Amino acid sequence: MSLIDLLTGNTSNQVAEQAENKFGISRNQVIALLAVAAPLIISYLRNKSQDAKEAEALNNALDKDHNGSILDDPSQVEARQAEGGSILDHIFGGQKSSVENQLSQNTGISIDKIGPILAMLAPVVMGYIGQQKQQSNVGAGGLGDLLGEFWVMHPTRLRLSSQIL
Repeated sequence: MSLIDLLTGNTSNQVAEQAENKFGISRNQVIALLAVAAPLIISYLRNKSQDAKEAEALNNALDKDHNGSILDDPSQVEARQAEGGSILDHIFGGQKSSVENQLSQNTGISIDKIGPILAMLAPVVMGYIGQQKQQSNVGAGGLGDLLGEFWVMHPTRLRLSSQIL
């Protein structure tokens, strides 16, 4: 599965439907947010993975909790929302509220809903990275390169991502 498949396929549609039902926003807005959030999360993780300790922590998290099963069973998304919040806290750190504000402004999703929706999406993105890590047989030392490949392969690479970074 490519990043484009993740963004346009069955998984994103199912996740968008859950978010639509839970938060009352359109499915298209959720898919647009995923299209922005996935490469943004990946780029932050790529930057973090340049540090050996961060790369090892990411590698361990992917091995332990993010094998890609969520991509086959998106019904897990709501149950893993709290985990998604923790993922975002770690990835964005002190920039989390700034990232959420920028995403809210650029997607039209209200600020009170953007964080919870991102928290639903984060385990999906991590599941995708974990699945790709397993398929590529990459360890901590190769995560930066793997994450860089996703960034390069994403066709829009989102001017938004560069605005937020």
